[in-house]
Amino acid sequence: MASTSPGYGITIRVEGPPSSQPVALATAVITGAGATITALDVVESLLEKVVIDITCDTIDSAHAEDITVALAKNQDLTVRKVSDRTFLLHLGGKIEVTSKVPLKTRDDLSRAYTPGVARICQAIVDDPADARRLTIKRNTVAVVTDGSAVLGLGNIGPAAALPVMEGKAALFKRFADVDAWPVCLDTQDVDEIVRTVQLIAPVYGGINLEDISAPRCFEVERRLRELLDIPVFHDDQHGTAIVVLAALRNSLKLVKKNLSEVKIVLSGVGAAGNAIARLLVLNGAKNIIGFNHHGVITNEMKSEDSMQQWFIDNSNPENFSGNISGAMKGADVFIGVSAPNVITESDAASMAPGAIIFALANPDPEIDPVIARKYATVVATGRSDQPNQINNVLAFPGIFRGLLDANAHTITDKLLVAAAEAIADCVSPEQLNASFIVPSVFDPNVTKAVAAAVKKSV
Repeated sequence: MASTSPGYGITIRVEGPPSSQPVALATAVITGAGATITALDVVESLLEKVVIDITCDTIDSAHAEDITVALAKNQDLTVRKVSDRTFLLHLGGKIEVTSKVPLKTRDDLSRAYTPGVARICQAIVDDPADARRLTIKRNTVAVVTDGSAVLGLGNIGPAAALPVMEGKAALFKRFADVDAWPVCLDTQDVDEIVRTVQLIAPVYGGINLEDISAPRCFEVERRLRELLDIPVFHDDQHGTAIVVLAALRNSLKLVKKNLSEVKIVLSGVGAAGNAIARLLVLNGAKNIIGFNHHGVITNEMKSEDSMQQWFIDNSNPENFSGNISGAMKGADVFIGVSAPNVITESDAASMAPGAIIFALANPDPEIDPVIARKYATVVATGRSDQPNQINNVLAFPGIFRGLLDANAHTITDKLLVAAAEAIADCVSPEQLNASFIVPSVFDPNVTKAVAAAVKKSV
């Protein structure tokens, strides 16, 4: 059975007569149905009834419904209410704006607003660079999306993308004390996206592009970098690539292999896959065989998109033309940023000794990690309920903290590599093992180390 997850956590209020021992009865039903109980509270205990709140993690929405039905079918239990804990967390949104200064007296208002604020405006007129010193610009990032490639949900639009962008902003604040704000655009036209971001850029010290589908995301990023004097970072590309490089660097240490000598099979050559390949090649990788939904990428192919053409020119050195199962034979590394169940158990079994599998599709990976661990020495996923989570939050908070502190204007490949090395080095030789190839996202040293590496690289 698949693993339960807090992302599908529910709280069920049930009641039953004391004679039926409802606590024991309800917990037996819930655990028997495969859920993981995380909390239990007796809300009310009377002679005629006992009321209990049971919080549990389930596998998915259907599983949660199955558990509710199983409880309701028991004649000694009554289900009074079911609360979805994830929906409750999102009620009213996850972020807010608060004032950094007191606004309690006329004196406060006179300085924070009129007439005093006019002096600050005039100072910026006299010296535009003062905008960074005297406004929120120095610590503020726009999280920009068009809603065209959100998580594994696809093109769901800007309104449905907002919960993800809110979450991103919350992560910026939690891990790097960066003030970020969602900017969800109701257009998927490249010209309109670029022009809109250009127009709002004066407020921000950096732009984080998020969940914009390939190949448009490449052009949006390129044009904005040319137009703006603040750093533009597409997290789905570069954040993922940085953490993959860090994880692979440590994994290869464990299996005693060199990046320049390993055979890598890459499933998914969109924004993330292309960026991963570029960073791996920059660090010495020479044999990457890429697959998209049409099949293998071969040398004869041509693309009008420069990023895709780069991948064609820099991958598949022996011009392999078979399917992914054929490519997996003897492969040292599999990296998936594509879709569920792309490779099979026999594919994993056919890999070289000391194999490494990064199955990063979310929420369902390219292969069940339990099966992958039967054959691979190191297995990583994008899930928080599995060891070795390849999570962009290891990268982007520290990267923007460093960029903002350095008043940086551009992002370079040198900077991306430095960030990856900083993440990898947060795992000491004593800590490094097959289940711990990257640090915890809650390790306070990660953001500091990445920020320092970025500042040094600017």
